[in-house]
This record gives sequence, C-alpha cells and structure tokens, in this order.
Amino acid sequence: MVAIPLTVLADGGSPLFPKALEWLALLPFFGYYVSVVLIPMTTFGERWDEAVAKVGSPLCIGLDPLQDKLPTHLPASPKGVWLFLQEIVHATSDLAAAFKPNLAFFGALGAEGWEMLERLHELLRAHTLLIADGKFGDIPSTNEQYAKAVFGRIHAHALTVNPYLGGQSLAPFLDEPARGVFVLCATSNPGAEELQELPAPQRPLFEEVALRARAWNRHGNVGLVVGTTRLEALEHLQSLVPELPLLLPGSGAQGGSAREATALLAKNPKGRALFVWARHILYASSGRDFAAAARQAAQKCREEIA
Repeated sequence: MVAIPLTVLADGGSPLFPKALEWLALLPFFGYYVSVVLIPMTTFGERWDEAVAKVGSPLCIGLDPLQDKLPTHLPASPKGVWLFLQEIVHATSDLAAAFKPNLAFFGALGAEGWEMLERLHELLRAHTLLIADGKFGDIPSTNEQYAKAVFGRIHAHALTVNPYLGGQSLAPFLDEPARGVFVLCATSNPGAEELQELPAPQRPLFEEVALRARAWNRHGNVGLVVGTTRLEALEHLQSLVPELPLLLPGSGAQGGSAREATALLAKNPKGRALFVWARHILYASSGRDFAAAARQAAQKCREEIA
C-alpha cells in the first residue's frame, strides 16, 4: 500500500478532532492509506504578541459607529457608516494592534449592520486582532451559538463575556485555545462599583471574578476587562493575577488615564494589555479630514502608552 501525506491545521477546538484523524489514517482509500501530519495553529497569546509587535503598540481602536455622528459629507445611513469605517480602518490599521467593534452599534443598523460585522475582517491586516465586544453570557447551549456567530461568521479572534452565569456556561468560549475570552471584571462605566465592589468573604467581588478567570484559563486564552478609570482596582489585580492579559477601555471620552495605567503596568514586565480608545479617535473631526484626524488622534494615543 502507498501512504498519501495529508497536512491538517489543528486548532484544538474539539478533543475528538485528533482522534478522528487517527481513525482516518487507518482507513484505506482505493488501495492507499492516508498519512496525517498535524500542524498546531497559533494560540491566542502568540497571535496577540504578533499583533502588538507588528505595529509596535498595544493600541486597540473601538468601533462604535453612530449615524448621527458621521462626518457631515457622508449620508446618515448604513451605507455612510460603512464608508466611514472603511476610511477609519484604512487610516489607522498600521497603528493599531486590534479593533474592537461593539456589536450593539452594528445591530442597531439592522441587517446591513450585521453584514458589516461579517465583512469587517476583510478590511484588517492579516496580523490585526478583531475583538467582538458583546459582553456575551448565557447557558451553554446558547453560548455555543454565540461562539459560532462570533468566531465563524464575524471571524473574530476574541470576545468579551459576562461571568455572572459561571465558568461552566462559558465553556463554549473557553475551550477554543486560539480564541481570546475577556471577562468583565472592573469595568469603566459609572456605577460599576455597585456590584463589583460588593464584599465577598475574603475580598471584593471583582477580585473573586479575577481569581475565577485565572482558574478558567486552562488554555492561556482568558483575560480581564478593566477600566482605566479604576486605577486602584487595576493595581490590586496586577498583584492578584499578574499573568492574565488585560483589555483596558475607559480612556478618552470616559475620563480614564491611560498614562497612569501604563505606569502601573510597568511594574509587571511579563503582563499583556491592550488600551482601547473609541470615540476619541473615531470622531476626532466631523469634516472631510476625519480619517486624517483619526490617524493623528491614534498617534497621540500611542504616545500615551509608549
């Protein structure tokens, strides 16, 4: 019998996948046997490091498009939004390691908004991270469908999740080693402390969430969402779970300090963090120079976190 080599990229998403290939290799095909060679796919941590290294900055640009805030020469319509996003991404893609579309802003545009989400990855450079910001969290069967939508349809590399239903419910996201999962922890919104600072038996609730996230991090793909408006919480988390990567919104329009957060993170040289700006970059100008203004704003953001 003659063996035919078959090279397969394995992302480790299913524990049955390698076993299925073993069975395939044992089956004769018209007098031939298949020789299977597994090539591991890039982990989320490796993809993160490549994205940051390529642009030389941990900048993440949030995409929160609003029709009524578009430059005045663009139509206040889904078509105008798509034209706007194309120009923004084109002007800044060499400056940002990641883009983070907030799914609510796209969903509000109806079917055309969902179509934009499915096409957004086409605008990005090969190394750029795409983070779907939907704060997902439901029972496992529902989260399985969210995972199919986000990773399969939107082609995102990571997403944000709500931990309130527990780690077992998050398994459909956590069990994808090549995909990142950012757990809401100490968020940047006003009023977040109402629940997140509630005293648990030994520490505030947000710290308990961080410890749970560390326990869920079996594949090295779990991180935390922490606002740059919550510097004291950020400092505590750097001591508690220094190995977990961070998604840091809150700078710019929300009043957080990326510069101060950067100084805190410098104490943890092995840590990873992405700093998010959205409105500050997107709406830097309402004129025809909006893309150039967005680029200039992004460059200033990079300086803050250098």
